[in-house]
Amino acid sequence: MATNQQSLLRQWHMLRMVPRAPARVSAKELCERLCAADFPVTKRTVERDLNELSAVFPIVADSRDKPFGWSWLRDASSFDLPGLTLPEALTLTLVEQHLRHHLPPTAVDALRPHFQSAARTLSAVDESVPSRAWLDKVRSVPPQQPLLAPRMDAECQRIVYLALMQDRQLRLHYRKRDGDGPTVYDAVHPLGVVQRGGMVYLVCMFAGYDDVRTIALHRVQQAEALYEPARKSPGFDIDAYIASGQFGVIAGEPITLRAVFTRAAGEHLYETPLTADQILLADEDGRLHLAATVPNTRSLVWWLLGFGDGVVIQEPVELREELAGIAVRMAAAYAE
Repeated sequence: MATNQQSLLRQWHMLRMVPRAPARVSAKELCERLCAADFPVTKRTVERDLNELSAVFPIVADSRDKPFGWSWLRDASSFDLPGLTLPEALTLTLVEQHLRHHLPPTAVDALRPHFQSAARTLSAVDESVPSRAWLDKVRSVPPQQPLLAPRMDAECQRIVYLALMQDRQLRLHYRKRDGDGPTVYDAVHPLGVVQRGGMVYLVCMFAGYDDVRTIALHRVQQAEALYEPARKSPGFDIDAYIASGQFGVIAGEPITLRAVFTRAAGEHLYETPLTADQILLADEDGRLHLAATVPNTRSLVWWLLGFGDGVVIQEPVELREELAGIAVRMAAAYAE
């Protein structure tokens, strides 16, 4: 049986889940959200709580349609935690900017009022205040040319994230890059979500297959969470999956890369090694000789091409020949 403290905490959270009119929420929806937030409760208890709380707080039920929808009166005072301090507001703003795609929908829903409060707190102070000014002093810059993030259907993302969190199967309508119409995947088993730059990917398995695949979330046009539990991939580890080079577009088994860099092009590898087993030696002419075991990916090729004539590949021979061929074709293209 719930203690008075547990009941009070549950009701506190429930009051925060009730939207301001004209938006509304049913007792059934509140029950589901409370259960998802680790407050196990029945719909009947939620209805009883709402009726009791409406005698104290300005919340009302719209009885014009069934199920009844509950909301705060439009002009009701804000129901919020005590005012945020500037450091708290700054932290919440940075969380919203950088971790939005890493949070499950229930966490985003729970934090949204805090994000709004943080924005109000920061907007109310002068820009010269240190905590407020910090936002204009720090940036996260991608190592490659930044691209605008693709447009992603928010509701599809929400459904996919909920299915991932609850270990449920998905039914997806997916638009392939070169497809004329959507491809329907009737049984998708979600394993994880990975963000790479502005792109968000779903790591999953299809139907009865055991191989792990990756699909771009912005190409999902329609999503439905099924009630069937999702299958697990034995031994699957998302960190190992990323380290294998899958998000660099895998091209084969790992390779031993041997290359010679000019000092200007390769000196950064002393401070930011390519791999844990990297060997970097300088010769008498100041050139840097690199040896490292790396995933064989297209990203590796693009990274090496970015150094131009600042690097010469020695091994493997296939990679050396590929980059040499690209250099020849580039020279021919610019000679026209």
